[in-house]
Amino acid sequence: MNTRQKEILYLLLSQPDEYLLVQEFADRLNCSEKTIRNDLKIIEDYLDGHSNAHLIRKPGLGVYLDIEKHEKTRLCNKFYIVDNDAKYQTGEERILQIAYNLLMNVKPITAKEFAVQYFLNRATIKKDLNKIEKWLKHFSLRLVSKQRVGLIIEGTEKNKRKALARMSDLINNSDFVSRFVKRQFLSHEVESVANELKALQSRYSLYFTDETLEGLLLHTLLMIRRTKLKQSILISKREITLLQEKKEYKWTCEFLKRLEQVFAIRFPEEEVVYLTLHILGGKVRYQKNGSSWKLDESDEENTEFFKVLCHLIHRVSELTMLNFGKDQVLETGLKVHLYTALNRINYDLSVSNPMLNDIKKMYPYMFDIVIDVLGEINQSFALSIPEEEAAYLTLHFQASIERLNGNRQKQKNVIIVCHMGIGMSQLLRTKIERKFHQIYVMDCIAKADLEEYLTKHHDVELVISTISLPELKIPYLVVSPLLESTEEKKLGEFIKELEEPVRQEQIEFALLNYTTPFLVFLQEDIEHRYKLIEKLANALFEKGYVEKEYAVHAIMREKMSATTIGAGIAIPHANSKFIKQSAIAIATLKDPLEWGTEKVNLVFMLAVKNDDQKMTKKLFHELSFISEQPFFIQKLTKETNVMKFLSHLHY
Repeated sequence: MNTRQKEILYLLLSQPDEYLLVQEFADRLNCSEKTIRNDLKIIEDYLDGHSNAHLIRKPGLGVYLDIEKHEKTRLCNKFYIVDNDAKYQTGEERILQIAYNLLMNVKPITAKEFAVQYFLNRATIKKDLNKIEKWLKHFSLRLVSKQRVGLIIEGTEKNKRKALARMSDLINNSDFVSRFVKRQFLSHEVESVANELKALQSRYSLYFTDETLEGLLLHTLLMIRRTKLKQSILISKREITLLQEKKEYKWTCEFLKRLEQVFAIRFPEEEVVYLTLHILGGKVRYQKNGSSWKLDESDEENTEFFKVLCHLIHRVSELTMLNFGKDQVLETGLKVHLYTALNRINYDLSVSNPMLNDIKKMYPYMFDIVIDVLGEINQSFALSIPEEEAAYLTLHFQASIERLNGNRQKQKNVIIVCHMGIGMSQLLRTKIERKFHQIYVMDCIAKADLEEYLTKHHDVELVISTISLPELKIPYLVVSPLLESTEEKKLGEFIKELEEPVRQEQIEFALLNYTTPFLVFLQEDIEHRYKLIEKLANALFEKGYVEKEYAVHAIMREKMSATTIGAGIAIPHANSKFIKQSAIAIATLKDPLEWGTEKVNLVFMLAVKNDDQKMTKKLFHELSFISEQPFFIQKLTKETNVMKFLSHLHY
């Protein structure tokens, strides 16, 4: 049996002894009644040969499954616990399936149906629905329960599409979500869309990142399903007219015309425009010859783009006292990223960054500077650039710092295969080149281009990849895109020459110079992070370190991007113009406090002026170091005596 036939059998198993109309199956599985009738014959043949269950059909009533309880359990185990195509072993997978059904269905579904489907009690399903309801609020969607009717999601089609695109937020596993969505379609349908996307790239010399390509594939599949359900997107006439003039619109028209023949549907104009937006907002890979991306400088909208670009480079240079303006690679990379980022923001497209928390933790100093500059840009240009984009931009500047550290001798021919965007691949490249003298990075490429690249370049000695490459014949090593310290060591051993970074012993933390016992609050029992921020800011104000407005601006900064750096640590702060004298207030919490998407039990409220860049960087380095010492954090958070707490900061 194919996946659809298994799904029909599953629905029959979920509701034994109850008649189901053929039309109900057709609506649920988005196919014709004739297809369902043919499928039922195949299911009937299967049951005759493998089970004592029987399909009972009655004209006007429908079809039901006559089956004994033990046999029902056996079949469920056979198809829906063992079978990878439809397994519901964990709560996360079940939540994903429920959310997808609610978002995709145009008719209400009852909680009882879900309970029967997953062989669970209603209380468990209710917990799942509560989590989904909370998640839906991020997209301005409401989960409405109508008495005697069932559950249905209310909101715009655009917001439903956004939620479908961000289902990975529900279970924090984008790879599984990708596989799950593809399983809702026949394999040849997925293959058809993937092939047309490759042809589109080839025709117009586009070089999307693997992440963007996967996103476009899933978006197109979901768009096909929603179009068949007659749930089309709404876009204003002005926006349609504006986008019809862009070259990407013509590309999208050609792409969808080919798919109309495969899927026997006609895409409304709004859908063509909506996909055009996603292509405009897709992240592209950097190519040395620049052929992958070219900005149309005659476009009137790009006046704003260039102003944002110049402001960003100028202000980050000022705040870090580094001349980023002389780094041509940085400028090119920022052009590529910012152009698509501003398209994503202007057209209200969904933005995700799976590396957000890792980037905040690894580069808190640079991330904080970028966030502050983006705050200025958002205000000056009436934009709303989110923290996810700030994290990507942080990588560009961090890569530039690594490049500006100086030239290195290059010997071993290496290529990097990176599945993420230009910022990530450039950071990985410069990190490797800076830390390993004997490496010459020939290129950064996507997995899709690897075979062709190796055919043309026979002198590649090693491949460093962010994804597994099991069929590769030459030596390769898999690392995370951020190349953490343990992986640096692994890479060093792999190429037989490890370059150990020089470690300088410190007698005490520099942050001790900025705090006093009067600014340390231990075992605080506070219910919200904003109240704690207010308390610490007021303590700094009362001691004359900051202006009274510091508390309000620290909360505003927190709303823009949660100041967590991982390991249960947060570093709230506000603009340095409200600081009279540098100081740090510290708090530990009796119980971990929700802080954005993480829980926090150690808080350093930073009120440090930008006068001494060296010292500011040192402070951020120390905080980053603390976040990597779980036993040390535990010692600090369990301490009840202020003087002993401060003494722990000597080592």
